[in-house]
Parts: sequence; C-alpha cells; structure tokens
Amino acid sequence: MRLRALLDTDALGLRLLGGEDELDRTVRGVMTTDLRDPSRYLSGGELVLTGLAWRRDADDSEAFVRILAQAGVVALAAGEAELGDIPDDLVVACARHRLPLFAVHESVAFATITEHVVRQVSGERAGDLAAVVDRHRRMMTSGPAGGGPDVVLDLLGSDLDLRAWVLSPTGRLIAGPKVAGPGLPAETCAELAAEHLAAARTGRRGPHRVTLGAATYSLFPIRSSGHRPAAGGGRSAQASRDVRETVLSDWLLAVEADAGDWPAERLDLLQGVTQLISVERDRRDAARTVRRRLAQEVLELVQTGAAPAEIAARLRVAAPVLLPGLGAAPHWQVVVARVEWEGGDIEAGPVAQSLLEEILVDPLATGPEPSDRIAVAHTGDEAIALVPLPAVSTEHDGSESGILADALLDSVRDPLSAGLDGDGQVTLGVSAAVHSAEGLRGALEEARHARRVAAARPGRVCAAGHQELASHVLLLPFVPDDVRRAFTARLLDPLRDYDRRHRAELIPTLEAFLDCDGSWTRCATRLHLHVNTLRYRVGRIEQLTSRDLSRLEDKLDFFLALRMS
Repeated sequence: MRLRALLDTDALGLRLLGGEDELDRTVRGVMTTDLRDPSRYLSGGELVLTGLAWRRDADDSEAFVRILAQAGVVALAAGEAELGDIPDDLVVACARHRLPLFAVHESVAFATITEHVVRQVSGERAGDLAAVVDRHRRMMTSGPAGGGPDVVLDLLGSDLDLRAWVLSPTGRLIAGPKVAGPGLPAETCAELAAEHLAAARTGRRGPHRVTLGAATYSLFPIRSSGHRPAAGGGRSAQASRDVRETVLSDWLLAVEADAGDWPAERLDLLQGVTQLISVERDRRDAARTVRRRLAQEVLELVQTGAAPAEIAARLRVAAPVLLPGLGAAPHWQVVVARVEWEGGDIEAGPVAQSLLEEILVDPLATGPEPSDRIAVAHTGDEAIALVPLPAVSTEHDGSESGILADALLDSVRDPLSAGLDGDGQVTLGVSAAVHSAEGLRGALEEARHARRVAAARPGRVCAAGHQELASHVLLLPFVPDDVRRAFTARLLDPLRDYDRRHRAELIPTLEAFLDCDGSWTRCATRLHLHVNTLRYRVGRIEQLTSRDLSRLEDKLDFFLALRMS
C-alpha cells in the first residue's frame, strides 16, 4: 500500500507534517519502537511508529532520523501522547532526510495503525481472518473497551472452534480464552514451551506438533515486529539471523489441534493471528520503555561512581513508577543475568534483558502488566534488574524477604534448558536487599559475583544468591580479590553504616569480642563497659547481619572478614 492511502484513512488519525512529495512510497511493513537505534530490526520499506521516548534533547532527532533513512524506512509516525505537539527539531530532521513525517493523535492507538497496515499489505492472509478483524477492530486496543490477545483467542473459539493459549518461552501463561472451559495447567504450559524451544533450535519451521497425554497441540511462534520480516517479497532479515538471538524471547501460540492436515487457508489464518498478537507484544514492550530507561540511568550513575545523593534522586523517581502508591522509600535488590553461547557472534544483551524481565515477573503483582514492577537494563552481554521491595525497616535487619536465588528458576529451568540445547547457558546472581543509594553499588557487585559462582556450576540454567558469598568456604586462595571484597562488605558494611550514622562502636566491639574468645566478662573489662551494654551491642551486631555469635561458623566468618578488611 502507499503512504497516500494511509493519510486518506480518517480512522487512523494521521496528520502530515512533512514529505508531501513522497506520499507515493510503498509501505511493506510496520514497526513500533522507542529504541534510540532500531537499525538491527529494520529491513527496509517499513512505516515506523514511535512514542518519542528515545528523545532527550533536540540533537537526538537528527541521529534517529538519519538511522531510519539509512535503513530504507519509508515514513515516520510520531505519537502526540508523550510530548503533545511534535518537536520542531524532529520535523526539521525529517525534512533534511526527505523522510515523510506523520503526527498520530493521542486518541489513536499504535495497535490500530499496525493492524490496518498488516491487513492491507499481507495478501496471503485468509479471508475469514479479515472478516474477524473487521468485526472486532477494537480487540487489540488498550483500555476498558479492548480485550488484548484474550479476545483474539475467544474469537478463535467462537468462530473456528479452536482452543488456544499464548505462552512465554518460560512457560508462563500470558493469555487464554476468557470463555468458560478448562484452563491449561502450569505443568502443561512448561512442557509446551520446552517442546517449542527444542523444535525452534533445530531450525524447523512452525507449526510444531506435540502430543501430551490424549491431547495434540500445534505450536506457532509469535515474534515482535522487531524480529518479524516485512510483508512482501525478498529475503527476510529473520532468515539470515541466528535463531539463538530470538529463541529465548519469542512468545508462542499453542492451539489444541493437529495442524498437520490443515489446508493452506487455515494455516494462513493462524499465521495472521500470530501477527495480531505480536501487536500486543509490541505494546507491552513499549510499556517497558520507561522502566528500562530508569534502570539504565541508575545503572550508569552507579557504575560511574556518581554521588549517593544523585543516585538517591534517581531512585526517588523510579520508586513511584515501579511501586505506585508506596509511601516510604523501598528497599532494592539487584539481579544480574547473562546468556552465553558456545561459538557464534551473538548479541546476547537484549536477549538477556527480555529473558530477565520474563523470569522476574511477579504473578501476584496488580496492575495492567504483571511485570510493571521490574526495571531491567543491559550493558554488553549482561542484563541488570533493579527490583524494588517494600521497605520493612529503617535499619539493616538481615531480612531475607524478596527474591531468593534458589526459588527463582524452579518453574523455568526445564523450558530454558530445552532452548539452550546443549550449547548455551543462562546464569543469574541475586544481591541482598539494600535500603539506600549508598548500598546500590555494593549490591551490583554482589549480584555479579553471585552470577560468577552460578556460572561455575554444572547445568544449563543456574542461579546463586548473596548468601553464598558470605561464607568462609569461598575464601580459598584462588578466589579473586573482588570476591573477597564482596565477602567482607556483606558482613561488615551493615556495621560500618550503623557506626557512621549512630556514632556507635560495633566494629571495635566485634573485634574485642572475638579477641576475647567470646568471653562476656573479659570483653566488657577490656572495653570498660557494663556487661549489659556489651550484650546490647552484640545483639545489635547479630540483628544487622543475621548471624549468631554463639556459633563457631559465624565467629569464623567475622574473624576472616575483619582480617581481610
């Protein structure tokens, strides 16, 4: 279809801001993005939709438009919901690069435009799917009038008598039919995800047929527009991309039917449904843009050694976004993930980011999106999550609430292992909870060290927690210096922090107590304290560190930490 036809469609709410002489360009696909550099997902001929979340200042417009023009994009449509009027610098940049620019009214969802373009440019879509879409144009829009992918699945049941579910690569149920009927058990979801990932790793084209018990399922991959080839002829970008770049992040559509005997029209219908559901995938990815940006900004401040006050200011911005309605400042945990493959030049950072967002989804979270409390950034091949926890105290109390490494992968280990297929590994490290900006740098180092501990273990999917860094078992001669530092920081930083804020003397008290072999009388005499005062200080040390100074193992840990500090 041509750009002129889009402009003439009143329902799309497009307003031309520049490029009148280029309206005869042909649109072969559509992509929604707020990436600063989406070039790796572009193959040419796309209409790009953006909410302008990538724009921080006027200079960003020139760089963004230049990337689109070089990739062969035919036009740019910018939403007015984020900034109101489209910035003049974007209009100027588009004019300089001869890229037509449209403004999208805030009342029009990008999903509506995507749906219209996909329906127009895909000549292979079956006629019955077009009829379904025409009757239910609102199905993929956000808000109370729409229904997301659940409505699409209901239509498959009512129009075509097909039961279907949308699953994540970890086996999480993302959407299912809302009509009455038995659901899909969690065990079945995990098995279907594992079968899909294993089949995808072989390079076989979907749908993949799987029999579990008495039921047969056909599994169709669902890819975001960033990975979906543009409609029309020619070699797709996906065809030349290593499957390992997307296998751990693509959704799947599981249909309770054997597609092996289906006519081409029915297969085309289901392929079209996966494209509609991918619109919802893109919408959810776009909703994560703000949280990803917050995580990236905090991470950059922490890694560059910014002042704690500056980091604290960014955390105050992040807290109401991730935990809306929370009165007090939250505690924070850091989770680090890495996806590593044997051989091949694979960009693993974005995959690790998407996978970590999925792994950390809280099924009990309220709100429009179960992952709306997760902020994940990526740097290199590593993904880093900033996870807020409701504050339970104004002091270090050694609380073990929050994310526990042992439980993190229980439900996702089997599906992910199938996707890794013997030549990849997913490793995760989890920090302890910290209550302030000062502790965030240590938490990041702690999570990274824990991930290295997990990477040394056998298995394709492994995780380790901060508890495993606070044991003298790790303090062997071959352990790196930075791990030793993490060990001492885990045990002594809560005490140092308390001493600094309260002008207490917990560290000297601990040293004297160990030197006196735990003798209350001798230690009190050395420190010129009443025994009750000494007992209070030792109790505070135990509370802050969750250790017991009557136990030999804990005494030894403190002894080693003090000697190495």
